[in-house]
Amino acid sequence: MKQPKIVLALGSGGARGYAHIGVLQVLEELGVPIYGIAGASMGSVVGAFYASGMGLRYIESLALHMKRRHLLDFTMPKMGFVTGGKVTEMLHLLTKGLNFEDLVVKLAVVATDLENGERVVFQSGPVYQAVRASISIPGIFVPARIDGRLFIDGGVIDRVPIRVARDMGADIVVGVDVGLYDQLPPVKSIFDVILQSIDIMEREIIKMRSQEADFLIRPNVGHISSTAFTDVEECIELGRQAMRDQADALLECIRQAEDEREEYQEI
Repeated sequence: MKQPKIVLALGSGGARGYAHIGVLQVLEELGVPIYGIAGASMGSVVGAFYASGMGLRYIESLALHMKRRHLLDFTMPKMGFVTGGKVTEMLHLLTKGLNFEDLVVKLAVVATDLENGERVVFQSGPVYQAVRASISIPGIFVPARIDGRLFIDGGVIDRVPIRVARDMGADIVVGVDVGLYDQLPPVKSIFDVILQSIDIMEREIIKMRSQEADFLIRPNVGHISSTAFTDVEECIELGRQAMRDQADALLECIRQAEDEREEYQEI
């Protein structure tokens, strides 16, 4: 009997996206097979590392020890404060230069075409290029140029890519939203201003689209700033807690899907 195809939709949220690691760790503990991952912005980073075969323990260690200076190369602002050269090199190294077709888990990466406002879903070609496009926070990162097109953060147009996950052939879509909640973190820098403004704009969009997920996991990370890369351990633990809270319901949903498949095959 074939297992239902479970696809995760990992959302954007800057540093809060480290909670995705905790969610994946609990799913692995439960023995839940992941057919695919659709990721936007930080969700695409975690998704790409996992889909390339990187172990979750290593991903967690990497997150805990990575410093901003390893990722950010500042420039005089023209289209962004950060050129993105360092993070591009890091993504290329950590995804082993793989193409989408070579990954061990199916992956889709969402970015936004800046010049025509379209959502673009990458599912072929070099993974690192797609992820670099998806994390290009407007005003912070210089937009990524691929094949003559200019791309910015996927979260601008699709914070939690639930429809993309469904289009990947999912029987069960598990969305993970690490976006802004009722408690607003303090604004301390221009980066906070930009990221929090994007979060606020996206809130109404996700309210409409979240109904399309079979499960929506919302780690309690609203008090953590998108730029707080010092709160990695807390974010990961909050991801674990949120997934554990819904573990029984998810396992029951999987069992029901398996029963339905078995009944269909017997007809």
